[in-house]
Amino acid sequence: MTSVIQYYGTGRRKSACARVRLVPGQGEITINGRTIEDYLGGRHGLDKQIHEPFAAVDANGRFNVIAIVDGGGICGQVGALRHGISRALAQAIPQNRPTLRQDGFLTRDPREKERKKYGRKKARKRFQFSKR
Repeated sequence: MTSVIQYYGTGRRKSACARVRLVPGQGEITINGRTIEDYLGGRHGLDKQIHEPFAAVDANGRFNVIAIVDGGGICGQVGALRHGISRALAQAIPQNRPTLRQDGFLTRDPREKERKKYGRKKARKRFQFSKR
């Protein structure tokens, strides 16, 4: 039995979490058991965002991506997937880690949804003020 080398990375964005596995291959991307075209449903800007880490380190078509993504919306999930792919690429090709770091792929985006406060309609929106 031959063992295949695999690289793992966990990515997070907003409330989404992506568990990414990179396997040497032809560049196929599978998200939750579905192809990238099927999962994203024609949102071309988002699939470009997924391919950015590969383009930064010139690794297009060298790894297959198998990802399990949950939580958040589709944009947050794509951001988490990009973060996870970048972490796995840094593990797979250590000499490209500074390039990924410099381009900002390894930094987790800390922005989260602000909580709703009491006495307000939303996090910051107030009720209309009446002077009289």
